[in-house]
Amino acid sequence: MADLMKAADRKADDASSGPAGKPGPQQRSVRVVVLALMIAMLLAMLDNLIVGTAMPTIVGDLGGLEHLSWVVTAYTLATAASTPIWGKLGDMYGRKGIFLTSIVIFLIGSVLSGMSQDMGQLIGFRAVQGLGAGGLMVGVMAIIGDLVPPRERGKYQGMMAGVMAIAMIGGPLVGGTITDHLGWRWSFYINLPLGAVALAMITIVLHLPKRDRTKAKVDYLGAGLLTVGITAIVLVTTWGGSEYDWNSAVIMELIAIGVASLAGFVFVETKAAEPIIPLHIFRNANFTLMSVVGFMAGFVMFGAVLYLPLFQQSVQGASATNSGLLLLPMLLAMMIVSLVAGRITTSSGRYKIFPIVGSILMVTGLFLLSTMDTGTSRFTSGVYMAVLGAGMGFLMQITMLVAQNSVELKDMGVASSSTTLFRTLGSSFGVAIMGALFTGRVSDEMAARGGAGATMHGAQLDAASLAKLPVPVREAYEYAVASGTHIAFLVGASVGLIALVAAVFVKEVPLRGAGPESAPVTDAAV
Repeated sequence: MADLMKAADRKADDASSGPAGKPGPQQRSVRVVVLALMIAMLLAMLDNLIVGTAMPTIVGDLGGLEHLSWVVTAYTLATAASTPIWGKLGDMYGRKGIFLTSIVIFLIGSVLSGMSQDMGQLIGFRAVQGLGAGGLMVGVMAIIGDLVPPRERGKYQGMMAGVMAIAMIGGPLVGGTITDHLGWRWSFYINLPLGAVALAMITIVLHLPKRDRTKAKVDYLGAGLLTVGITAIVLVTTWGGSEYDWNSAVIMELIAIGVASLAGFVFVETKAAEPIIPLHIFRNANFTLMSVVGFMAGFVMFGAVLYLPLFQQSVQGASATNSGLLLLPMLLAMMIVSLVAGRITTSSGRYKIFPIVGSILMVTGLFLLSTMDTGTSRFTSGVYMAVLGAGMGFLMQITMLVAQNSVELKDMGVASSSTTLFRTLGSSFGVAIMGALFTGRVSDEMAARGGAGATMHGAQLDAASLAKLPVPVREAYEYAVASGTHIAFLVGASVGLIALVAAVFVKEVPLRGAGPESAPVTDAAV
């Protein structure tokens, strides 16, 4: 991360440079703040990956296997539902205090989760943790939006992509190591030292321009309706096809509740003095188009992260222990391309080409991945993943950059939270739809090849279980997983075409640059 920090700040802004081109105090302050923000961002990204590795041990200790999925679902629901609310509170009452509050809530949830004595307690405390996590990502994006003008913000894209890569690669490894040597409770307690460092650094060095705080009340009705609507959507995508059939009464009721709640939310927002998500931001075509691109990128990204390791473990015989390393070609390509795109954006101020190229590479990568079969080598699949990663590198941070540049500074928080929310919802839909197609194809192929009795859970066999199967059954299963991967990634490629169409219509509005009137840091603390 230190190397990424140096690369991001190699070109110092003239207004904040000291003698002989050395960084002045203003730039050094921004660098320290951004480092603290990256630590907070790492907290949010690492958590589920570390805890996921520890889950078998947790269930063995606490019991409650039937409630296992709720440990993740409670966290995801709380994060998604609270994201837009955190963004709006930051706009209304000041970014710094709200962000520090979200970190504290996340750490309290972490401590309580580590102290849980049964599965019910763990689920409840995970919801508290998710509530704080909802403010972490939004706070990071909004504060960077306040500190760094859009023209300069591209320099930090590689850092964000780097943090994501570190989390995805290191999360499972760290989680396994902690669980084996310190116990599963430390998979939650590990957040405390990182969180304490972030809290201390942000408290001391983060200074934002003072703003007039609104006297309007929080839009509680809008917040409640939005929370119910998002909760219903996430539950539909989580339960549909797994816990309940897609046409079951429970799923139909959740869909009805979600649609009614979101329709009511839109109506309430037109009347509220301080709406949770001001609808006027969607009048800006670029913001709306970037929301669509972000949704589609989330759909593809998390579907790929879920099913690529499964293919490599089931078909190519890779070890599950180093599952994070299996994604290295995609993550490295994403990080490098994001860094390069950010530097070009900063130096030229131009960005329209990146969403277009990114969407083309994303579609191409997904199509190539859909061609994989039982004879595909790890090298070939790695090349295909690198193509997909390059496409994601062009998209992941540019979507946030353009969205933030499309709104007024007073709406920076809701712009950041809305973009994050659309990406989160996209990931929920991606995992659900690609998962349903994948599981359905695996079950059909296994039934057709006489191996339906090999597993009761379709695609849940690990490498050890596969090795014990008779050769014909194992080969049938490998073929079924490859076939399921084909249909899942083919659908992902089709969805990527929607992102490409949206990217084509983006207008290249000049990025706000640094200047005397928009100096990123002041001495007035909030």
